Amino acid sequence: MAPDSQKTFYLETFGCQMNVHDSEKVIGTLMSEGYRQVSTVEEAGLILYNTCSIRDKAEQKVFHRLADYKKLQKQGKKFGVLGCVAQQEGDKIFERAPHVSMVCGSASYRNLSAMLVQIEAGKQRVTGLDDRETDECFETEFTARTNPHRGYITIIEGCDKFCAYCVVPFTRGKERSRTSDSVLSESRQMADLGYSEVQLLGQNVNSYKDPAGKKSFAELLAAVGEIPGIRRVRFTTSHPRDFGRDIVEAIDSLSTLCNHVHLPVQSGSTRVLDAMQRLYTRDQYMERITWMKAARREISITSDIIVGFPGETEDDFQETLSLLDEVEYDSIFGFKYSPRPNTPSLKLEDAIPDEEKARRLTVLQERQREIQKRRNQRHLGQVVEVMVEGKNEARGQWIGRTSQNKTMNFKTPEGIFPSTGSYVSIMATVCLPNSLAGEMVI
Repeated sequence: MAPDSQKTFYLETFGCQMNVHDSEKVIGTLMSEGYRQVSTVEEAGLILYNTCSIRDKAEQKVFHRLADYKKLQKQGKKFGVLGCVAQQEGDKIFERAPHVSMVCGSASYRNLSAMLVQIEAGKQRVTGLDDRETDECFETEFTARTNPHRGYITIIEGCDKFCAYCVVPFTRGKERSRTSDSVLSESRQMADLGYSEVQLLGQNVNSYKDPAGKKSFAELLAAVGEIPGIRRVRFTTSHPRDFGRDIVEAIDSLSTLCNHVHLPVQSGSTRVLDAMQRLYTRDQYMERITWMKAARREISITSDIIVGFPGETEDDFQETLSLLDEVEYDSIFGFKYSPRPNTPSLKLEDAIPDEEKARRLTVLQERQREIQKRRNQRHLGQVVEVMVEGKNEARGQWIGRTSQNKTMNFKTPEGIFPSTGSYVSIMATVCLPNSLAGEMVI
């Protein structure tokens, strides 16, 4: 590296909240090794991409970005690819992008400091690819959190579910949980630093198994919620197979546990669920919905749905639409099926044309939009607590989020300027499909 750019780095993150939090920990690790984060690739001596491979064309996006910056190699800059694409593609990254010096999968982040030493010593290619072998989690005391009020805590890494369409078990390794003591210690530390909202993360967060055998997931959830200073606890993403009634009971018993559950269903057809290897039927999924609907607190339920999975018939798709009507989700993330490397669904014939997948996705989203429009009307006139996230200067409105994870845009009385991270009471006066709007209540 050129002398004036030594020990500086630029990191770009693609993908989910797990990747965002991984990047916070990577940044903290780099800074603990004497690196300084910069905001442009031009300023950086080390350029890193933390990658995601969940969606189609994720690898192409990374390789295009690497090709764009190849010319910077002449300036002595080093390049590294981290995360899921790194694990998925491995040494092939060096072949396609010879200017890359480091390839590190997410299961190998604990070795990052040692890999940096090798890079600094002039080694041209450094690799960290643990695949499904490691039992260790990436725990570090150095985490550069980007939000001073809301913080992530990863409690379980990896995945053992092997859904037919999903690459995660191959890129993030096997399921491995942190001890409940370490999670609670980090939660207390965050509370002491002024964080009021904690979000527990995992590919299947509710598949958590305390290595020390002290707490179940629901017990850990409650224990975090009882820490003084913590006002909100969220968790994502849950797998229906491991979603127990005790989670609902915990939400009912503690107001600090947010009354929102993201429970991906992927399809309303039991036949398709079986082909997807989701490990539950429609009826079993609906049993979990029934538990939440019967809770004393009103729980907001959101989900993920894939349309156009190989073999999905029009009847199967209609079953998914009927599931929307039956559950009445507060929101969904809808996706067209796309084949991913190494996944079992590659053996299935993907005979559904992309145009038909697009049609089904449009129909799904339109049906859900009508449901959300109707569902959100129930908040009209309600007073809800909102955590302030910022201000939309163009509209003169503040932006916040409710416990149910709904976006609330609101106005304040003359001369009142709530601080980011504070909690205010808002009366909902306008209910839109994707958000609420209201007035601050003094």
